[in-house]
Amino acid sequence: METLSPKLEDKKKLVKLLSAKMKKSKTVLIASTKNLPSSQFHSIKKNLRGKVEIMVARKSIVERAISATEKGALQNLKEKIGADIALFFSDIDAFELSALLSDNQTPAKAKAGEIALEDISIEPGPTDMVPGPAISELSSVGLKVAVEGGKIAIKQGAVVARKGDKIKDNVASILGKLNILPMTVGFTPIAAYDSVSDKVYENIKIDKKAILEELKTLIGKAFSFAVNMGYTCKETVSYLIRKAGLEEKAIENVIHNKNHKEEA
Repeated sequence: METLSPKLEDKKKLVKLLSAKMKKSKTVLIASTKNLPSSQFHSIKKNLRGKVEIMVARKSIVERAISATEKGALQNLKEKIGADIALFFSDIDAFELSALLSDNQTPAKAKAGEIALEDISIEPGPTDMVPGPAISELSSVGLKVAVEGGKIAIKQGAVVARKGDKIKDNVASILGKLNILPMTVGFTPIAAYDSVSDKVYENIKIDKKAILEELKTLIGKAFSFAVNMGYTCKETVSYLIRKAGLEEKAIENVIHNKNHKEEA
């Protein structure tokens, strides 16, 4: 009989443990830990205690654990496993879990070479920077500055990085000196398996800010559509009444002017 080395024995135990957790959990989520500091990893883990169990393992171990479950749809999760990932086991819905991870992200400084997640702008206003080389640094990223009270003031702001662009060295330096934190640090959801629907969901990262902005836009469009259609409800009735009142006055003016001309 072949004797397994302790290291191999530990791997077998870990595969068995992960497989068991995958079988009993409603949601199995994979998230990226890239650029996530250890301190924040443990802070988020503490915040989610009682709701989520987080484990880290090598790609090969996770793949073997998924295979061991013998769950058909769960096997699709293998395609999403890369380097620097963590496994989340929970009875929380996949999208609710993703929202929790979004809530636990924190602002961070931009590093040269990182991709801007949205347009990064620097607004006008005073700074704590003293005149000198800093004037040239600020000007190099498109800012117009002046000296006020012995400190540099930004008179005209600028967009220093466009969404999807790599952040340049000088931009990252200026953002850091101005204490502007345009990036976020935390777990980034990649994909999740839902045992109830027996499906793997991709693109589950939830941007609450973007969703709220989109929702506001859609509400505005829906309101305009309802008003144009003359649809009456508690949201449109006051506007429709005001509109009818204005139209009534306009008609009265037309009739009044017409009568006035006939009398003349």
